[in-house]
Amino acid sequence: MTSTTSSPTRTERLDRLPFTRRHARLLGGSGIGWALDAMDVGLISFVLVALGEQWGLSDTEKGWVGSVGFVGMALGASLGGLLADRVGRRQVFALTLLVYGLATGASALSVGLGMLLALRFLVGLGLGAELPVASTLVSEYAPRAIRGRMVVALEAFWALGWVLSALIGYFVIPTSEAGWRWALALGAVPAVYALVVRLGLPESVRFLESRGRHAEAEDAVRRFEESAGDLAPADRPDPDIGQQGVTGPAVARTESIWSRPLRRRTAALWVVWFCINLSYYGAFLWLPSLLRDNGFTMVQSFGYTLVITLAQLPGYAAAAWLIEVWGRRTTLATFLLGSAVAAFLFGTADSTAAVLGSGMLLSFFNLGAWGALYAVGPELYPTTVRGTGAGAAAAFGRVASVVAPLVVPPLVGLGGNPAVFAVFGAAFALAAAAAFALPELKGRALTE
Repeated sequence: MTSTTSSPTRTERLDRLPFTRRHARLLGGSGIGWALDAMDVGLISFVLVALGEQWGLSDTEKGWVGSVGFVGMALGASLGGLLADRVGRRQVFALTLLVYGLATGASALSVGLGMLLALRFLVGLGLGAELPVASTLVSEYAPRAIRGRMVVALEAFWALGWVLSALIGYFVIPTSEAGWRWALALGAVPAVYALVVRLGLPESVRFLESRGRHAEAEDAVRRFEESAGDLAPADRPDPDIGQQGVTGPAVARTESIWSRPLRRRTAALWVVWFCINLSYYGAFLWLPSLLRDNGFTMVQSFGYTLVITLAQLPGYAAAAWLIEVWGRRTTLATFLLGSAVAAFLFGTADSTAAVLGSGMLLSFFNLGAWGALYAVGPELYPTTVRGTGAGAAAAFGRVASVVAPLVVPPLVGLGGNPAVFAVFGAAFALAAAAAFALPELKGRALTE
């Protein structure tokens, strides 16, 4: 039996690398898929306005169109995480892109509410499974010193996708009665991109080692080292030797995310996921409709939503910088508190300038919080349950995203926009409190 205890493990070798072209390729490949996801979710908020006018949908029916996709996302997030821990990150990523891309394209052909609801459920199933898998894959390749920043950068692609959806909403949907169909048809792009993902992205080294596929794991690490010019063979363990320096297949140790060492962080993470989903999707899926109901034209409401959405980009940039300066927990809690304040301000805005200003603050802080949250999740769990832990938290959060579009109409009836955004502001504040119960893991290696 050969020992290599003095040699760095493959994960240690990945951790010591600088940011390379292969990291950029992984981030870009995963990020484009992420942006396409956001484009799909964002588009439905604009489509709802058009369908409300063309099909005469009630607010409750529009709420169900927004919610049914999140029912699929809740199931998809849980199943996607489990599958990622069993068959691999890359395969699940590509499959989910294919499912939701085809379903989105097909939804453009909907002839009635029932057909649209069924297809939106399938869209959500694929979308929900993809998001936690992509963040897990990027986390497991990112060097330790910049892991948080890389995951926030991945999440920043969400803002690009949402901006794209706002542009499509503004320039395509109002042009004709079929404008919303053309908008949804563009969502079929992920079906083509799925093939690119499957062929171009690497599989997780940690996953390969957990399955005893050490030669493949070694090849993946060497490709990243060669991209950095790190070619010293003396530091490399034998490709047939596992993480502990023992020849033979690795044994995948399974641990419950509710075991004693993990239960507190799991509970806190679930609370954050639930509250941020409730507030984000309740606010942004209804934003164009709420603006339309408050007297703005369709074009005006879409234009203002586009301006508000643009503020997501600097929010991500700030979170990406602060997460390696302040740490994960402080950055997440701070942006959640900022979101709470912005939500209260938006609910009481009484002029166009106030709507735009508070809306941009809400976008800035809310999406920065999302970036920090996706950086935190995968770091909380060991390799064997990392996908499961991230996926389960996302799945629980999707329960709130199902509820969110449905609670807006009755809240509007009770107290208008102030009541709606008071509830969302309180949810953000609760999420900030839960964030302080998470451990601070800045600069630490991922648990094996």
